[in-house]
Parts: sequence; C-alpha cells; structure tokens
Amino acid sequence: MKDFFSVLQLLKRFGTFIYTGDRRTDIELMIAELKDLYDNGLIMKEDYLTGMVILKKELSEVQ
Repeated sequence: MKDFFSVLQLLKRFGTFIYTGDRRTDIELMIAELKDLYDNGLIMKEDYLTGMVILKKELSEVQ
C-alpha cells in the first residue's frame, strides 16, 4: 500500500464500503475496520501498520 486509495481498495476486497459524507468520520471508521481485519488475522502485520500510518496521516490533514 502506498496511498489512501490503496487502503480503500484493501477494505473493498473484504466487502467494506465506507461513506458517511464526513471525511473525518470515514477515516475513523476505516481505522476501526483495518484494526478489526488485523485482529481477526485477515491481513498481515505489514499491511496493517502501513495502512494505519496512511490513515493517521490523512486524519491529521483533515483536522
């Protein structure tokens, strides 16, 4: 993964589509979903950590 779009694509592979109309809320929900995927052993640690860095960066840019 290298950008926000690739995190979206990862979540879509698992049937997760997030759109609330509020970018901050969308990113927070994506963080929760990514954590759930990792906690349930569905994604590798590397993908989880990379995705979290990308999402946290996006979240900081929204505020």
